[in-house]
Amino acid sequence: MNNKTLFISVAAFIGIIFIAGVMMYKSQQPSTIASEYLPALERIDAPEKGGQHAKVTIVEFFDPACGTCSQFYPLLNNLVKKYQGKVNVVMRYAPLHQGSEEVVKMLAAAHLQGQFWPAVALLFANQERWVEHHVSNPQRALLVIKTLALDHEQLDKDWQSSKVANIIAQDIKDGQTLKVRATPQFFVNGKPLIIFGYDELVKLVEAAVAEAY
Repeated sequence: MNNKTLFISVAAFIGIIFIAGVMMYKSQQPSTIASEYLPALERIDAPEKGGQHAKVTIVEFFDPACGTCSQFYPLLNNLVKKYQGKVNVVMRYAPLHQGSEEVVKMLAAAHLQGQFWPAVALLFANQERWVEHHVSNPQRALLVIKTLALDHEQLDKDWQSSKVANIIAQDIKDGQTLKVRATPQFFVNGKPLIIFGYDELVKLVEAAVAEAY
């Protein structure tokens, strides 16, 4: 085989690999989840912020003990600000870390007093105080939340109530239906973020905004 033939063969092989790579990339791009699973994205009274009439909804399944969730939190806020009135964020609980189920109950209880967002911001900002080796310490988390100006006695009653337990159970069930196995898991107008990353999330939101508006 002469050099020219070898060069053509290598070039053809590289071309085939490139085409295969493009096809694989396209096959991995987000597609809307099946219609029968769409109800699992929604729960009445789930914490949300953004535009009340926004046409783009980001649903995040999160664990307050998740370091990556903490890192994404300010970036998610930036998206809401950038697309003011056009993007809404809905938070769903996915307590995958040991001990986190009790902590999300506390967040749900804080939400009943209209204090979810300050509470989750505090927990993210102080993860080192209540998370050790990826294990949550609920009592330490409770002390963090109780630095907020809320009814502490009511908080204690609510986070241990059957009402809050049912809320968490529903989110866990919906997460299982949607095959949420790690946090954070994002869905934008029903499309899952398959290739994980902030840039990828931004692109998915940008595409949804462009399509909706």
